[in-house]
Amino acid sequence: MKKLDWYILKNLLTTFFFSLFLFAFITVVIDISEKTDDFVKSGLSASQIVKQYYFGFVPHILAMLFPLFVFIAVIYFTSKMAGRSEVIAILASGTSYRRFLRPYLMAGLILASVLWLVNRYVVPKANEIRVSFQVRYIDANSSYNPLVGQRSNIYIRIDSFRYAGVNYDTTSKTGNSFFMQHITGNKVDYNLRAETIRWDTASNKWILENVIERWINGLTEKVTMTPTMKMNFNFKPFDLKRDEYSKDKLMTPELDRFIKLEELRGSEGLNALKVERYRRDATPFAVILLSLIGVVVASRKVRGGSGVHMAIGFITAAMFILTDRFSTIFSTKGDFHPLLAAWTPNIIFSVIAIYLYRRAPK
Repeated sequence: MKKLDWYILKNLLTTFFFSLFLFAFITVVIDISEKTDDFVKSGLSASQIVKQYYFGFVPHILAMLFPLFVFIAVIYFTSKMAGRSEVIAILASGTSYRRFLRPYLMAGLILASVLWLVNRYVVPKANEIRVSFQVRYIDANSSYNPLVGQRSNIYIRIDSFRYAGVNYDTTSKTGNSFFMQHITGNKVDYNLRAETIRWDTASNKWILENVIERWINGLTEKVTMTPTMKMNFNFKPFDLKRDEYSKDKLMTPELDRFIKLEELRGSEGLNALKVERYRRDATPFAVILLSLIGVVVASRKVRGGSGVHMAIGFITAAMFILTDRFSTIFSTKGDFHPLLAAWTPNIIFSVIAIYLYRRAPK
């Protein structure tokens, strides 16, 4: 690390975090103005609102716009350097353009690593806080509440041979009319029915009551009745919720498990889960990519200075967001592969980055 590296790295990170926290403050002020009535109706104190809502809202919104703010910070800082002829002086001293890009790449790697960890573990916990508050106090009067008070018939595939169904209530974590069948070939050889089923938080098992079991062997069968039975199924209460926010609240290891379970069940809407999973890896890479595009665009001294560079930056950011949105829709509503949907913006802008790098004055 040379003095030049420290200079660029220090000023770039300072510019980024200043713009990020400034935007967080502005966003919170705007959000408070929009939700003032909901906050008053909730009857909560200011400290409770901060802990139960904004501790989740701020990480969510900052993580969502993190790559764009890295991009804007790189353009702004590099444009200022170009305007003061610092870039020209650096390249005229014999420093290669590739060497000039090194501190930007280091900053991109540092910020990408932070975002990767945050997306995997911090943002899902923040979304859990944010969504719980929003559903309880903001969306309480809507006709559809995705988390509270739903009772629906659920049919799932437990494993390769067992299938189950239940009328389940998400609020009480209980269900009735539960059944499970074991199928060998195309014949049912075991059937279990329970009047009620509920989740035991102490043992992390399901408790079945008034259970009737039938073992079927051709024309003969054996029937037993059991008042109470504990079962260790591979699904939990969370897996029985039809929650549109599920993918946002699960940490990455939990999301991987949930996707495998949904694949086993043959559930619909898997592409939305997979796009979210792949995006958690693709977005940090976008930080590195946008950092390199930003410095290549802004390092050229042009008439108009930072204004021209910022305009180019905002146009590029808008194109990136549109590409990401379109690829996501094509995957969730169509047959576009989720992995390609998550990485398509990075692939397209990698080509743009290579083109701009080759055209950059060195």
